[in-house]
Amino acid sequence: MPRLNTDTREEVKAVALELFSDNGFEQTSLREIAERLGITKAALYYHFASKKDLLNALLEPLLKDVGAFLEELPPEPRGALEAYFDLCYTHRRLFLGLLRDVQVMNQLDLVHAVIGWRTRLDTLLAGPEPADRVRAVVALGGLQDTVILFVDHPDLHTTIRTQAIAAALRALQP
Repeated sequence: MPRLNTDTREEVKAVALELFSDNGFEQTSLREIAERLGITKAALYYHFASKKDLLNALLEPLLKDVGAFLEELPPEPRGALEAYFDLCYTHRRLFLGLLRDVQVMNQLDLVHAVIGWRTRLDTLLAGPEPADRVRAVVALGGLQDTVILFVDHPDLHTTIRTQAIAAALRALQP
């Protein structure tokens, strides 16, 4: 298969993300990635020393975006929910891949990080009281689940986004 561009590292990441989201991290081999790209496994190792290094390279933009999101969180609930939906939308393939292999999140110590930023977000959005945070958990979890369950829907970032944000806003109401 002829390669379309010369940035092999980015091509590797794109193909890996596609295969990880379709099959899971553990079920995808570096050989499969190399074959899909039409390169040797040795060429793949030139760019990534291991499958874990490749996954870390895929996670890096998500972790950076989450940090920026939490620092720049819009003060009003609608803006915060819209920004969260957009964050999930941007990284929907990665989220799907991680859900296919939840144990990988443990191996990379992501569970602690995800719980930490979700707790911070719940509290920023709804306050520290558990009854209020429950509503935020439902609102945010619903947005994230919508992005994952409708990952390839053509209206995900338009009609479905609008409906999901409206539902999340209702979930935040006492």
